[in-house]
Amino acid sequence: MSDERAAWDAVGDWYHAWFTGIVLTAVSRRGARDAAELVFGIFRRQQRERFLPGLEKLGIAGLPPAVAAARYHYLSNAIGGVGVEYVEESPRKAWIRYPPPRWVWPGAAICGIPSEVNAAMLRGWHANNGVMLGCLRLGFVCTGQTVDGQPGLEGYYFEHDRDLAPEERLRFARGERMPRFDPATAPHLPADDWPAERIAKAKRGYAMEYARTAMQEAVALFGPMEGGHLLGLAARLVAMQLYAETAAALGTSTFAEFMVAMATAEGDAADAAPQDDGSIIVTRRGCALLRGVADPHPAMMAAWEDLLVGALAAADRFAVLERVGPLAWRVRPGE
Repeated sequence: MSDERAAWDAVGDWYHAWFTGIVLTAVSRRGARDAAELVFGIFRRQQRERFLPGLEKLGIAGLPPAVAAARYHYLSNAIGGVGVEYVEESPRKAWIRYPPPRWVWPGAAICGIPSEVNAAMLRGWHANNGVMLGCLRLGFVCTGQTVDGQPGLEGYYFEHDRDLAPEERLRFARGERMPRFDPATAPHLPADDWPAERIAKAKRGYAMEYARTAMQEAVALFGPMEGGHLLGLAARLVAMQLYAETAAALGTSTFAEFMVAMATAEGDAADAAPQDDGSIIVTRRGCALLRGVADPHPAMMAAWEDLLVGALAAADRFAVLERVGPLAWRVRPGE
């Protein structure tokens, strides 16, 4: 089980890095405004698909709006392996804080994220929780952003005495500070409903969901040609950078083994069949990353395949990867 969890973690790190790379590639190639719109779309799509069902799964539906919204962020992010803190001041005011290091922009990547791009995450999700909950009095007040040099992304949900206009649902108040976090008073997941194996799989799925949503939004926002190019470039760059450490985490020594191990760790069956000409054909029985995407555009599949292209470039730049079926590839050794 420990090897299996290590493989799940490796997959999570792989797709987490691709997601961050997609955003950084948008910033560097298209500018902060386009990158902000991409991030807004990613988080609004995720909120639309995940927020209300997540309240039920986490057992927090029916709580006061401010408390339910803040607890959702605390519990769901904790499942994903994200550092997060929570303080409930009253039924109408509840804080959340993401202390450094920030999961979403790991390591030095945070230096490349403009303030407006990070704020787009809040516009896309946090500012819209009241709308989703049917409580237009609920807004989010951001009191700090790590990308601006402040010690964490933090803020609070507050239920006002009147309905808020759309532009009032996100406000910045730099002079306020979240009280000190006490883990003993924080909400927790029911242990019977969330055993360790379920949490480990959910952590893997958390990172994959970000990559999946980014693929959909990039193609929808920039079009299949430009969006697909951006996704594919980020995929190749990230895969070249991460191949060695990911292969080591999976315990693989050949590229075909790497492909099979990645598929297995993602939840798909796969096999590698040696051929008479010295090549190996690797076949997957599914693509977990695109599972659940209704009619995915071919540009998404091509961008995902660029992860393999980048990984092979790092493993052996003379080797060749050739697709021979919908989810089958021939790996030809380098000469």
